[in-house]
Amino acid sequence: MRNETPESMRAWVLGGPGEIRMIEKPVPQPGPAEVLVRIGAIAVCHTDIEVLHNGHPAMIEGESPFNKDFTMGHEYMGYVAKTGPSVDEWQEGDRITAEVHAGCGRCPKCREGMYTSCHNYSYRSKGHRANGFTTDGGFAEYAVNNINTLVRAPDHLSDEVCTLTVTAGTAMYGLDAMGGLVAGQSLVVTGAGPIGLMFIAIAKTLGAAPVIMSEPREDRREMAGKLGADILIDPMKEDPVAMVRELTGGKGADFTVEASGVPSVVNQTIYMTNRGGRLCLAAFATDLVPTDLAYVVSNNIYMFGIRGEGESAVKRAAALLGQKRFDPAPIHTHTFPFEETPMAISYAEDQTDGAIKVVVKMD
Repeated sequence: MRNETPESMRAWVLGGPGEIRMIEKPVPQPGPAEVLVRIGAIAVCHTDIEVLHNGHPAMIEGESPFNKDFTMGHEYMGYVAKTGPSVDEWQEGDRITAEVHAGCGRCPKCREGMYTSCHNYSYRSKGHRANGFTTDGGFAEYAVNNINTLVRAPDHLSDEVCTLTVTAGTAMYGLDAMGGLVAGQSLVVTGAGPIGLMFIAIAKTLGAAPVIMSEPREDRREMAGKLGADILIDPMKEDPVAMVRELTGGKGADFTVEASGVPSVVNQTIYMTNRGGRLCLAAFATDLVPTDLAYVVSNNIYMFGIRGEGESAVKRAAALLGQKRFDPAPIHTHTFPFEETPMAISYAEDQTDGAIKVVVKMD
């Protein structure tokens, strides 16, 4: 017997820039190849904060998401509440987490499997879905997901920690884009935000050595150490480029990840990279960044920009979590009830009380 779902739900929606309010919205209905998800918990991502204040990268039919009763939020887990027509891959009650992007399925990039680079981004009228960016996301009691975005949640993880699977998938995608780690290769991460910390944890799990973190905040450096960083650098007290080169026999790291978004750090990360090494840009810099491209070219450095968690990386991250290969729980620092979502976002934005990953837990 099918469980009955309500006709309406509570949802947080965008007003103007910086404005979020709770309203009643109709519960969305799943179509073919879709399911309705009852949200269990959702994490606040820095990109949510960007959407709240600036709109971008959220868009609806090519336009700003403001004042359209749009619900943001993309790092969530929950339970299948209802399946769409002909859906038999998932059953009501299944505990899931979900990646963000479904793409449109019709453009060349989606057909190549690069659905995070969909040419029809924001156009729901052409089939595009990216929950929390172009279609309604998880700061609500229910959301509709394409079945291709669903990932079975590891049983041993709490609802709160399950929300970190998407963040882990982003780090996994970055490592995939760079060509994948070989055990024993060196890796440096600049910036110990949630994504930078996940790069540390996953790289350590995959056998990188040494794993190095450069981060000015002491509490964040300590967290990186807990997650597997072998060497911690305070760039306010030490020259991080000189330190990395010293630690790698003067060569630089095989893999480097820029996860701070600080413009001046981009060139530092380039200079930390070994000849023929690979650099992943995993953060959005707020300003144009002067870059020493002559150094990049002359040293045969490969640079990769990543967006989101493509190539089914969330499923691979969930597999590592399911095997208990690493524990992301320390990254989760604060939990708020659904009614206090604005406070949760504020804590994440201001890093109040040492906040790293802030989670909203449903009733």
